[in-house]
Amino acid sequence: MNNEQTTPKKHATKDFWGFPITHFTYFFTWAIVFGYLTLWLEQEAHFNGVQAGFVFSMMSGVSLIFQPIFGVISDRLVMKKNLVITIAIGMILIGPYFQWVFHPLLKVNTALVGFVTGIYLSFILNGGVSVIEQYVQRASLTNKFEYGHSRMGGSLAGAIASLVGGRLFLWSPNSIFWACTVSAVILTCCLVFSDKIHLDNLAAVGVDKTSSQLNMKQLGSIFKLKNFWYLSLFYIGTSAIYDVFDQQFIIFFKSFFHTAAQGTLAYSYMTSTQTALEFLLMIPMPYIINKIGSKNGLIIYGLILGVRIIGSAMSPSVGWVIVLRLLAGFEMPLVLVSIMKYISGSFDLRLYATVYALASNFAKQISVFIFSTLAGKWYDAFGFQHTYYILGAIVLVVTIICAFGLKKEDKVQAGEVSAPANADASK
Repeated sequence: MNNEQTTPKKHATKDFWGFPITHFTYFFTWAIVFGYLTLWLEQEAHFNGVQAGFVFSMMSGVSLIFQPIFGVISDRLVMKKNLVITIAIGMILIGPYFQWVFHPLLKVNTALVGFVTGIYLSFILNGGVSVIEQYVQRASLTNKFEYGHSRMGGSLAGAIASLVGGRLFLWSPNSIFWACTVSAVILTCCLVFSDKIHLDNLAAVGVDKTSSQLNMKQLGSIFKLKNFWYLSLFYIGTSAIYDVFDQQFIIFFKSFFHTAAQGTLAYSYMTSTQTALEFLLMIPMPYIINKIGSKNGLIIYGLILGVRIIGSAMSPSVGWVIVLRLLAGFEMPLVLVSIMKYISGSFDLRLYATVYALASNFAKQISVFIFSTLAGKWYDAFGFQHTYYILGAIVLVVTIICAFGLKKEDKVQAGEVSAPANADASK
Protein backbone atom coordinates (compact mmCIF):
# COMPACT_ATOMS: atom_id res chain seq x y z
CA MET A 1 0.00 0.00 0.00
CA ASN A 2 1.32 3.41 -1.00
CA ASN A 3 -0.08 5.13 2.09
CA GLU A 4 3.02 3.90 3.93
CA GLN A 5 4.78 6.93 2.48
CA THR A 6 3.12 9.22 5.00
CA THR A 7 3.48 6.97 8.01
CA PRO A 8 6.14 8.02 10.55
CA LYS A 9 8.75 5.38 11.24
CA LYS A 10 8.04 3.27 14.28
CA HIS A 11 10.06 3.62 17.42
CA ALA A 12 12.46 0.71 17.71
CA THR A 13 13.46 -0.49 21.15
CA LYS A 14 16.14 -2.88 19.89
CA ASP A 15 19.61 -1.48 20.56
CA PHE A 16 18.11 1.79 21.81
CA TRP A 17 18.60 2.00 25.56
CA GLY A 18 22.35 2.47 25.48
CA PHE A 19 21.95 5.80 23.71
CA PRO A 20 19.88 7.60 26.40
CA ILE A 21 22.53 6.44 28.86
CA THR A 22 25.17 7.89 26.53
CA HIS A 23 23.31 11.20 26.53
CA PHE A 24 22.80 11.08 30.31
CA THR A 25 26.41 10.37 31.23
CA TYR A 26 27.80 12.97 28.82
CA PHE A 27 25.45 15.79 29.79
CA PHE A 28 25.76 15.00 33.50
CA THR A 29 29.40 16.07 33.23
CA TRP A 30 28.37 19.06 31.08
CA ALA A 31 25.86 20.23 33.69
CA ILE A 32 28.25 19.74 36.61
CA VAL A 33 31.12 21.65 34.98
CA PHE A 34 29.05 24.57 33.74
CA GLY A 35 27.03 24.68 36.93
CA TYR A 36 29.83 24.54 39.50
CA LEU A 37 33.19 25.31 37.86
CA THR A 38 32.95 29.04 38.57
CA LEU A 39 32.19 28.37 42.24
CA TRP A 40 35.07 25.86 42.46
CA LEU A 41 37.51 28.29 40.83
CA GLU A 42 36.48 30.98 43.31
CA GLN A 43 36.60 28.88 46.49
CA GLU A 44 39.30 26.29 45.78
CA ALA A 45 41.62 28.06 43.32
CA HIS A 46 40.89 31.56 44.68
CA PHE A 47 40.37 32.93 41.17
CA ASN A 48 38.89 36.38 40.76
CA GLY A 49 36.25 37.17 38.14
CA VAL A 50 38.79 38.04 35.46
CA GLN A 51 40.78 34.83 35.96
CA ALA A 52 37.66 32.64 35.94
CA GLY A 53 36.42 34.49 32.88
CA PHE A 54 39.70 33.72 31.12
CA VAL A 55 39.09 29.97 31.56
CA PHE A 56 35.62 30.21 30.01
CA SER A 57 36.90 32.47 27.24
CA MET A 58 39.53 29.85 26.41
CA MET A 59 36.85 27.17 26.35
CA SER A 60 34.75 29.17 23.90
CA GLY A 61 37.65 30.39 21.81
CA VAL A 62 39.41 27.04 21.38
CA SER A 63 36.09 25.37 20.54
CA LEU A 64 36.04 27.46 17.36
CA ILE A 65 39.05 25.38 16.31
CA PHE A 66 37.84 22.02 17.61
CA GLN A 67 34.30 22.20 16.23
CA PRO A 68 35.04 22.34 12.48
CA ILE A 69 37.90 19.84 12.84
CA PHE A 70 35.72 17.43 14.81
CA GLY A 71 32.94 17.88 12.25
CA VAL A 72 35.21 16.89 9.36
CA ILE A 73 36.68 13.93 11.28
CA SER A 74 33.20 12.72 12.28
CA ASP A 75 32.00 12.83 8.68
CA ARG A 76 34.99 10.80 7.56
CA LEU A 77 34.55 8.25 10.36
CA VAL A 78 30.75 8.07 9.91
CA MET A 79 29.72 5.44 12.53
CA LYS A 80 33.22 4.43 13.65
CA LYS A 81 33.60 5.25 17.34
CA ASN A 82 37.25 6.36 17.42
CA LEU A 83 36.53 10.03 18.17
CA VAL A 84 33.59 9.60 20.56
CA ILE A 85 35.57 7.07 22.62
CA THR A 86 38.60 9.40 22.65
CA ILE A 87 36.42 12.19 24.05
CA ALA A 88 34.87 9.84 26.62
CA ILE A 89 38.32 8.68 27.80
CA GLY A 90 39.38 12.33 28.02
CA MET A 91 36.40 12.93 30.30
CA ILE A 92 37.54 10.16 32.65
CA LEU A 93 40.58 12.28 33.43
CA ILE A 94 38.56 15.25 34.73
CA GLY A 95 38.73 14.08 38.38
CA PRO A 96 42.49 13.38 38.35
CA TYR A 97 43.12 16.65 36.51
CA PHE A 98 41.42 18.91 39.06
CA GLN A 99 42.64 16.83 42.03
CA TRP A 100 46.32 16.41 41.11
CA VAL A 101 47.25 18.52 38.07
CA PHE A 102 45.43 21.85 38.43
CA HIS A 103 47.10 23.05 41.64
CA PRO A 104 50.69 22.20 40.61
CA LEU A 105 50.11 24.13 37.37
CA LEU A 106 48.62 26.99 39.39
CA LYS A 107 51.85 27.26 41.38
CA VAL A 108 53.75 27.73 38.11
CA ASN A 109 51.53 30.39 36.57
CA THR A 110 47.87 31.40 36.80
CA ALA A 111 47.66 32.16 33.07
CA LEU A 112 49.16 28.74 32.26
CA VAL A 113 46.59 26.83 34.29
CA GLY A 114 43.78 28.90 32.76
CA PHE A 115 45.15 28.18 29.30
CA VAL A 116 45.52 24.41 29.85
CA THR A 117 42.17 24.08 31.65
CA GLY A 118 40.36 25.97 28.90
CA ILE A 119 41.85 23.78 26.15
CA TYR A 120 41.13 20.56 28.04
CA LEU A 121 37.50 21.40 28.85
CA SER A 122 36.95 22.74 25.34
CA PHE A 123 38.14 19.41 23.92
CA ILE A 124 35.72 17.29 25.93
CA LEU A 125 32.79 19.73 26.23
CA ASN A 126 32.51 22.77 23.94
CA GLY A 127 34.09 20.93 21.03
CA GLY A 128 33.06 17.40 21.96
CA VAL A 129 29.33 18.06 22.31
CA SER A 130 28.72 18.15 18.56
CA VAL A 131 30.58 14.82 18.19
CA ILE A 132 28.31 13.10 20.72
CA GLU A 133 25.15 14.67 19.31
CA GLN A 134 25.83 13.78 15.68
CA TYR A 135 26.89 10.25 16.67
CA VAL A 136 23.55 9.58 18.40
CA GLN A 137 21.57 11.27 15.61
CA ARG A 138 23.22 9.06 13.00
CA ALA A 139 22.64 6.03 15.22
CA SER A 140 18.96 6.97 15.38
CA LEU A 141 18.80 6.69 11.59
CA THR A 142 20.67 3.39 11.34
CA ASN A 143 18.88 1.81 14.31
CA LYS A 144 15.52 3.44 13.54
CA PHE A 145 14.70 5.14 16.82
CA GLU A 146 13.82 8.77 17.55
CA TYR A 147 16.78 10.98 18.47
CA GLY A 148 14.52 13.04 20.75
CA HIS A 149 13.78 10.03 22.92
CA SER A 150 17.50 9.42 23.42
CA ARG A 151 18.03 13.13 24.17
CA MET A 152 15.69 12.77 27.14
CA GLY A 153 18.71 11.29 28.90
CA GLY A 154 20.47 14.64 28.54
CA SER A 155 17.50 16.53 29.99
CA LEU A 156 17.32 14.12 32.92
CA ALA A 157 21.06 14.55 33.48
CA GLY A 158 20.62 18.30 33.92
CA ALA A 159 17.98 17.78 36.58
CA ILE A 160 19.99 15.11 38.45
CA ALA A 161 23.16 17.22 38.30
CA SER A 162 21.26 20.12 39.87
CA LEU A 163 20.02 17.90 42.68
CA VAL A 164 23.30 16.15 43.58
CA GLY A 165 25.93 18.67 42.45
CA GLY A 166 25.35 21.16 45.26
CA ARG A 167 25.33 18.43 47.91
CA LEU A 168 28.54 16.93 46.55
CA PHE A 169 30.21 20.33 46.48
CA LEU A 170 29.29 21.03 50.11
CA TRP A 171 30.60 17.61 51.14
CA SER A 172 33.88 17.96 49.19
CA PRO A 173 34.42 20.47 46.34
CA ASN A 174 36.64 18.06 44.36
CA SER A 175 33.98 15.35 44.54
CA ILE A 176 31.98 17.01 41.77
CA PHE A 177 34.81 16.25 39.33
CA TRP A 178 35.19 12.68 40.55
CA ALA A 179 31.46 12.25 39.97
CA CYS A 180 32.16 13.35 36.38
CA THR A 181 34.93 10.74 36.15
CA VAL A 182 32.56 7.99 37.31
CA SER A 183 29.97 9.18 34.78
CA ALA A 184 32.61 9.17 32.03
CA VAL A 185 33.63 5.58 32.89
CA ILE A 186 30.00 4.55 32.41
CA LEU A 187 29.89 6.54 29.16
CA THR A 188 33.00 4.79 27.83
CA CYS A 189 31.65 1.36 28.73
CA CYS A 190 28.37 2.24 27.08
CA LEU A 191 30.10 3.30 23.86
CA VAL A 192 32.28 0.20 23.76
CA PHE A 193 29.86 -2.51 24.89
CA SER A 194 26.27 -1.24 24.65
CA ASP A 195 25.78 1.17 21.75
CA LYS A 196 25.26 -1.30 18.91
CA ILE A 197 25.12 0.24 15.44
CA HIS A 198 23.14 -1.50 12.72
CA LEU A 199 25.90 -1.51 10.13
CA ASP A 200 23.62 -3.24 7.62
CA ASN A 201 21.60 0.00 7.47
CA LEU A 202 24.41 2.50 6.81
CA ALA A 203 22.55 3.64 3.69
CA ALA A 204 20.29 5.53 6.11
CA VAL A 205 23.22 7.87 6.85
CA GLY A 206 24.26 8.25 3.21
CA VAL A 207 26.84 5.45 3.08
CA ASP A 208 26.79 2.45 0.75
CA LYS A 209 29.27 -0.01 -0.63
CA THR A 210 30.01 2.21 -3.63
CA SER A 211 30.56 5.40 -1.59
CA SER A 212 34.02 6.89 -1.73
CA GLN A 213 35.59 8.58 1.25
CA LEU A 214 34.84 12.26 1.55
CA ASN A 215 37.51 14.61 0.25
CA MET A 216 38.14 18.25 1.09
CA LYS A 217 36.49 19.43 -2.12
CA GLN A 218 33.22 17.78 -1.11
CA LEU A 219 33.50 19.16 2.42
CA GLY A 220 34.22 22.62 1.04
CA SER A 221 31.09 22.46 -1.10
CA ILE A 222 29.08 23.17 2.05
CA PHE A 223 30.06 26.84 1.85
CA LYS A 224 28.53 27.12 -1.62
CA LEU A 225 25.10 26.14 -0.35
CA LYS A 226 22.68 28.99 0.32
CA ASN A 227 20.78 26.77 2.72
CA PHE A 228 23.88 26.37 4.89
CA TRP A 229 24.18 30.15 5.25
CA TYR A 230 20.48 30.52 6.02
CA LEU A 231 20.74 27.83 8.69
CA SER A 232 23.81 29.55 10.17
CA LEU A 233 21.92 32.86 10.15
CA PHE A 234 19.02 31.19 11.91
CA TYR A 235 21.25 29.95 14.74
CA ILE A 236 23.05 33.28 14.97
CA GLY A 237 19.77 35.16 15.28
CA THR A 238 17.82 32.76 17.49
CA SER A 239 19.71 30.21 19.61
CA ALA A 240 22.63 32.58 20.22
CA ILE A 241 20.18 35.29 21.30
CA TYR A 242 18.51 32.72 23.57
CA ASP A 243 21.84 32.22 25.38
CA VAL A 244 22.50 35.96 25.59
CA PHE A 245 18.97 36.59 26.91
CA ASP A 246 19.51 33.85 29.49
CA GLN A 247 22.87 35.13 30.74
CA GLN A 248 21.55 37.89 32.98
CA PHE A 249 17.88 36.92 33.14
CA ILE A 250 18.16 36.03 36.84
CA ILE A 251 19.04 39.66 37.60
CA PHE A 252 15.93 40.85 35.74
CA PHE A 253 13.83 38.18 37.47
CA LYS A 254 15.03 39.17 40.95
CA SER A 255 13.92 42.77 40.34
CA PHE A 256 10.31 41.62 40.82
CA PHE A 257 11.01 40.54 44.42
CA HIS A 258 11.54 42.48 47.65
CA THR A 259 14.70 40.53 48.54
CA ALA A 260 17.38 38.77 46.51
CA ALA A 261 16.87 35.57 48.56
CA GLN A 262 13.19 35.41 47.57
CA GLY A 263 14.09 35.89 43.92
CA THR A 264 16.83 33.26 44.01
CA LEU A 265 14.52 30.67 45.60
CA ALA A 266 11.72 31.39 43.13
CA TYR A 267 14.18 31.21 40.25
CA SER A 268 15.37 27.80 41.44
CA TYR A 269 11.80 26.44 41.55
CA MET A 270 11.02 27.93 38.16
CA THR A 271 14.14 26.45 36.55
CA SER A 272 13.42 23.00 38.01
CA THR A 273 9.88 23.15 36.62
CA GLN A 274 11.23 24.21 33.22
CA THR A 275 13.65 21.26 33.19
CA ALA A 276 10.84 18.86 34.11
CA LEU A 277 8.71 20.22 31.25
CA GLU A 278 11.63 19.85 28.85
CA PHE A 279 12.08 16.21 29.90
CA LEU A 280 8.38 15.35 29.57
CA LEU A 281 7.91 17.12 26.23
CA MET A 282 10.82 15.19 24.73
CA ILE A 283 8.47 12.18 24.65
CA PRO A 284 5.89 13.51 22.16
CA MET A 285 8.15 16.04 20.40
CA PRO A 286 9.56 13.65 17.74
CA TYR A 287 6.01 12.75 16.72
CA ILE A 288 5.01 16.42 16.65
CA ILE A 289 7.97 17.28 14.40
CA ASN A 290 7.19 14.30 12.15
CA LYS A 291 3.71 15.79 11.77
CA ILE A 292 4.56 19.45 11.17
CA GLY A 293 8.01 19.07 9.57
CA SER A 294 11.41 20.06 10.96
CA LYS A 295 11.65 23.34 9.05
CA ASN A 296 8.31 24.42 10.48
CA GLY A 297 9.54 23.30 13.90
CA LEU A 298 12.54 25.62 13.63
CA ILE A 299 10.38 28.56 12.53
CA ILE A 300 7.86 27.99 15.34
CA TYR A 301 10.78 27.87 17.79
CA GLY A 302 12.05 31.23 16.53
CA LEU A 303 8.60 32.83 16.73
CA ILE A 304 7.97 31.56 20.28
CA LEU A 305 11.41 32.73 21.39
CA GLY A 306 10.90 36.21 19.93
CA VAL A 307 7.48 36.55 21.52
CA ARG A 308 8.84 35.26 24.86
CA ILE A 309 11.69 37.79 24.97
CA ILE A 310 9.47 40.74 24.01
CA GLY A 311 6.72 39.46 26.31
CA SER A 312 9.16 39.40 29.22
CA ALA A 313 9.88 43.08 28.64
CA MET A 314 6.14 43.84 28.65
CA SER A 315 5.27 41.66 31.68
CA PRO A 316 3.37 43.63 34.32
CA SER A 317 4.02 41.07 37.08
CA VAL A 318 6.28 38.20 38.03
CA GLY A 319 3.49 35.74 37.20
CA TRP A 320 3.68 36.65 33.52
CA VAL A 321 7.47 36.39 33.57
CA ILE A 322 7.26 32.87 35.02
CA VAL A 323 4.69 31.74 32.45
CA LEU A 324 6.82 33.07 29.60
CA ARG A 325 9.95 31.51 31.07
CA LEU A 326 8.30 28.11 31.25
CA LEU A 327 7.82 28.28 27.48
CA ALA A 328 11.55 27.52 27.31
CA GLY A 329 10.61 24.01 28.46
CA PHE A 330 8.78 23.70 25.14
CA GLU A 331 11.36 25.58 23.06
CA MET A 332 14.34 23.35 23.85
CA PRO A 333 12.75 20.01 22.81
CA LEU A 334 11.36 21.80 19.74
CA VAL A 335 14.71 23.09 18.51
CA LEU A 336 16.78 20.05 19.56
CA VAL A 337 14.60 17.62 17.64
CA SER A 338 13.96 19.96 14.71
CA ILE A 339 17.60 20.81 14.00
CA MET A 340 18.68 17.17 13.96
CA LYS A 341 15.92 16.17 11.58
CA TYR A 342 16.31 19.28 9.44
CA ILE A 343 20.03 18.76 8.79
CA SER A 344 19.38 15.10 8.03
CA GLY A 345 16.68 16.00 5.52
CA SER A 346 18.25 19.06 3.89
CA PHE A 347 21.92 18.23 3.33
CA ASP A 348 24.07 15.39 2.08
CA LEU A 349 23.97 12.94 4.99
CA ARG A 350 27.69 12.28 4.57
CA LEU A 351 28.30 15.93 5.54
CA TYR A 352 25.96 15.87 8.54
CA ALA A 353 28.53 16.38 11.31
CA THR A 354 30.33 19.20 9.51
CA VAL A 355 27.09 21.09 8.82
CA TYR A 356 25.96 20.60 12.43
CA ALA A 357 29.30 21.69 13.89
CA LEU A 358 29.60 24.80 11.69
CA ALA A 359 26.00 26.01 11.49
CA SER A 360 24.69 25.28 14.97
CA ASN A 361 27.87 25.45 17.07
CA PHE A 362 30.63 27.45 15.36
CA ALA A 363 28.36 30.24 14.10
CA LYS A 364 26.47 30.29 17.38
CA GLN A 365 29.64 30.64 19.49
CA ILE A 366 30.79 33.64 17.45
CA SER A 367 27.36 35.24 17.74
CA VAL A 368 27.18 34.67 21.51
CA PHE A 369 30.60 36.31 21.88
CA ILE A 370 29.51 39.38 19.89
CA PHE A 371 26.01 39.77 21.31
CA SER A 372 27.11 39.14 24.91
CA THR A 373 29.25 42.27 24.74
CA LEU A 374 26.59 44.31 22.98
CA ALA A 375 23.82 43.18 25.32
CA GLY A 376 25.95 44.06 28.34
CA LYS A 377 26.32 47.61 27.02
CA TRP A 378 22.62 47.82 26.19
CA TYR A 379 21.63 46.65 29.70
CA ASP A 380 23.69 49.49 31.16
CA ALA A 381 22.53 52.10 28.65
CA PHE A 382 18.85 51.19 28.10
CA GLY A 383 17.88 48.80 30.90
CA PHE A 384 16.52 45.25 30.64
CA GLN A 385 13.15 46.04 29.09
CA HIS A 386 14.41 48.04 26.12
CA THR A 387 17.26 45.55 25.57
CA TYR A 388 14.73 42.72 25.47
CA TYR A 389 12.76 44.63 22.82
CA ILE A 390 15.91 44.81 20.68
CA LEU A 391 16.84 41.15 21.19
CA GLY A 392 13.29 39.98 20.55
CA ALA A 393 13.06 42.05 17.38
CA ILE A 394 16.31 40.53 16.09
CA VAL A 395 14.94 37.03 16.69
CA LEU A 396 11.67 37.75 14.89
CA VAL A 397 13.31 39.42 11.89
CA VAL A 398 15.82 36.59 11.44
CA THR A 399 13.07 33.98 11.85
CA ILE A 400 10.92 35.61 9.16
CA ILE A 401 13.90 35.83 6.77
CA CYS A 402 14.74 32.18 7.33
CA ALA A 403 11.12 31.12 6.95
CA PHE A 404 11.45 32.16 3.29
CA GLY A 405 15.15 31.33 2.87
CA LEU A 406 15.45 27.83 4.37
CA LYS A 407 14.54 25.10 1.91
CA LYS A 408 12.00 22.40 2.68
CA GLU A 409 13.52 19.20 4.03
CA ASP A 410 13.23 15.76 2.43
CA LYS A 411 10.83 14.11 4.90
CA VAL A 412 11.96 10.57 4.11
CA GLN A 413 15.65 11.38 4.45
CA ALA A 414 14.93 13.30 7.67
CA GLY A 415 13.15 10.26 9.11
CA GLU A 416 9.86 12.14 9.41
CA VAL A 417 8.05 9.60 7.22
CA SER A 418 8.86 6.09 6.09
CA ALA A 419 9.97 5.41 2.54
CA PRO A 420 7.37 3.76 0.30
CA ALA A 421 7.45 -0.02 0.49
CA ASN A 422 8.04 -0.22 -3.27
CA ALA A 423 10.79 2.43 -3.30
CA ASP A 424 13.59 -0.02 -4.00
CA ALA A 425 11.61 -1.86 -6.62
CA SER A 426 10.93 1.31 -8.53
CA LYS A 427 14.64 2.12 -8.87
